[in-house]
Amino acid sequence: MENSKSLPQQFSLFETQNIQQAVEEVVSSDSPFSNYIVYVDESGDHGLQTIDPNYPVFVLAFCIFHKRYYSEQVVPALEKFKFNHFGHDHVVLHENEIRKEKGFFNFFRNREHKSAFLNELTSIIERSNFILVSCVIDKEALKTKSGDTSNPYHLALGFCLETLFEFLKEKKQDQKLTHVVVECRGDKEDNELELEFRRICDGENQLGTTLPFNIVFAKKQVNSSGLQLADLVARPIGLSVIRPDQQNRAYDILRRKFYCEGGRDKVGEQYENWGLKIYPPQESEKPR
Repeated sequence: MENSKSLPQQFSLFETQNIQQAVEEVVSSDSPFSNYIVYVDESGDHGLQTIDPNYPVFVLAFCIFHKRYYSEQVVPALEKFKFNHFGHDHVVLHENEIRKEKGFFNFFRNREHKSAFLNELTSIIERSNFILVSCVIDKEALKTKSGDTSNPYHLALGFCLETLFEFLKEKKQDQKLTHVVVECRGDKEDNELELEFRRICDGENQLGTTLPFNIVFAKKQVNSSGLQLADLVARPIGLSVIRPDQQNRAYDILRRKFYCEGGRDKVGEQYENWGLKIYPPQESEKPR
């Protein structure tokens, strides 16, 4: 395959229509469903028995999309990206496989070709409008605090669902059903996750209220654009905590996606312990 820098742009990734109009247009008021859809992925192992010293965290990331914008802008952009680079769209963009150049991603001719590919993919993330809610579990600190009995996934899930509810209240969508899409991990893990999800939504949360969410399990083969974007953002969030002084272009972009205290006027600010939670809290972190 030719170096992507020299390829003519076969498909314009984003249409030029009024994006803000697409985001703000609501679905029928008669619909029982909210205007938003949520895609979830994780980075790192959620076990505490053996902790990888090179990546001692567990990250859960919620990517919240307005449905119309997602269907009319984000999905077509990713599909066009795949057609441009692979000639077909039966490619699942997976951060680990891209980084390690496995499967479909062993076609890079050199470092420059891979860099150009990653830059274009990063630009799609940058131009896509979505709200990011994430929790990073410091597994070493958690194990010291509570032994190895806690489940990092369940802890992170509680925080993210509570924050999602606050976002939907702000958008006046908290009285409608919102679907939360996660990737299948195996029957045992999926059953445990569904039980915990429903327990939290039934009122066992810090808000003390029922949460109008439903969980949807999706296999990787469904080739969900939302799940692929969630997969691509999770690891940069973890790296920003592990190596805060290391250059991290992806995270610099994600800062402006986090749900924050000040709303649109404060994007990129005041998101710590709001749209991004680190648990157990770091000493410098102010309580919410």
